[in-house]
Amino acid sequence: MEKIPMTPKGLEAMNGELKQLKSIERPAIIKAIAEAREHGDLSENAEYHSAKEKQSFIEGRIKELEGSISLAQVIDPATLSGAIKFGATVNLVDEETEEEKTYMIVGEAEADIHKGLLNIKSPLARALIGKEEGDSVEVRTPGGAKSYEIVKISYV
Repeated sequence: MEKIPMTPKGLEAMNGELKQLKSIERPAIIKAIAEAREHGDLSENAEYHSAKEKQSFIEGRIKELEGSISLAQVIDPATLSGAIKFGATVNLVDEETEEEKTYMIVGEAEADIHKGLLNIKSPLARALIGKEEGDSVEVRTPGGAKSYEIVKISYV
């Protein structure tokens, strides 16, 4: 299987979520299922069906996290420098609106655009890879083409 690039923070967050699911969420849902069973007829027991559905979600997420963690290739951005690559924190200016944005290029598993964590497979990240400070990039987005100037690149 293909390795999944990940920052140390991303791996730490995944391990924390996995621990939470295994030590708190899983035992709580097992208890909820047991309590719902005590209410009798399972065919019309909404609490039971809801708890079983939640258990299925938790078990699926545990498997997903364990799989991602086992394939993790941890890359520490602090050891990198130069042109934009995985782990770079990039300050951009939208050339049309002059709006500044900051993104860190991370792996798919830890990406969260609302936190400024940009998926390395996204169109913007792919356009940024290999570029230097002062370069302009044009990205095709669902809303049309956007142009950005790279103001600063750092590896933290």
